[in-house]
Amino acid sequence: MKTMTEEEAFALDEYYTKNPPKVDPSKARIRIPIAYANDAAAEYLNKKAKTTHRIPADIIGEMVKEKIAIAL
Repeated sequence: MKTMTEEEAFALDEYYTKNPPKVDPSKARIRIPIAYANDAAAEYLNKKAKTTHRIPADIIGEMVKEKIAIAL
């Protein structure tokens, strides 16, 4: 695989910064409606997501895996 130069990387970054890709939400693999969570849960997930630089779905998945591991 060819590596890109710094100039190419900066050009690509600039292009996608100015032209973000259009995402079709109906084609998303996982849909977790955070709006249905209670206020405390949504606030916790959003704070945890910001501090860990992850999305709420990852945090929920990790919590579920922990619960499954405990149950086994």
